[in-house]
Amino acid sequence: MTKLYKTLSLLAVVALAVSCSKNNNANFTLKGHIKDLKKGVVYLQKDGDSSIVDLDSMVITGQPEFTLHTNLDEPLLLYLKLFKNDGEEHYIPFFADKGVTEITTTLKTFNYDSEIKGSKQQALLEEYLDVLSKYNDKNLDIIEERFYAHEQKDSIKLDSLNKVADQIMKRKYAYTIQYAINNKDSEIAPYLVLYKAQNANPIYIDSIYNNLTNEVKNSFYGKKLNEFISNRNSDN
Repeated sequence: MTKLYKTLSLLAVVALAVSCSKNNNANFTLKGHIKDLKKGVVYLQKDGDSSIVDLDSMVITGQPEFTLHTNLDEPLLLYLKLFKNDGEEHYIPFFADKGVTEITTTLKTFNYDSEIKGSKQQALLEEYLDVLSKYNDKNLDIIEERFYAHEQKDSIKLDSLNKVADQIMKRKYAYTIQYAINNKDSEIAPYLVLYKAQNANPIYIDSIYNNLTNEVKNSFYGKKLNEFISNRNSDN
């Protein structure tokens, strides 16, 4: 038995003991399956005040399935992180709520090949990201065309492409704002404003916040949005 195997086995026992001790009070469970993963460590994480906070972890030694637990007071964006000692970051963000979330992915395309079943906030986030990806694809096409136009020193085409890029950016903001307005009763609304539309017209941001339900205003992201608006107004 190698030293590495002994170490991983010991860590697995410790992780299992810690995980079991959390099961008694946990109201959130993450069930995961990473195809082809043989060794590594998975972490359940959240954003802290100044750094990422580990909520639970488990050492993988042969089995592709794992279960992680934590306590949630309200819906929150969490991260599934995979450490496989390759010098790179591997993580999947997802919106969690009390209950069970299931994540299925693969070792080769961990970050990009995940299927997530869980909270209604996660379903709304995926719906938003599906549409946003179309705008991002268009933007990538514009970047490629701008590169060739720059090489050919075609200033007229560059100007035209720059205008198209600006239009795409405006459409992305418009879609984000409208999506937040349409989901004023979900924590996804203030989250999207904070992380996808901070630079939008303040009038729209204020309108989104004012139309949130009281429950969402008092949520973690609702309070952060209120703080963002207050700080913006104090700076002006």
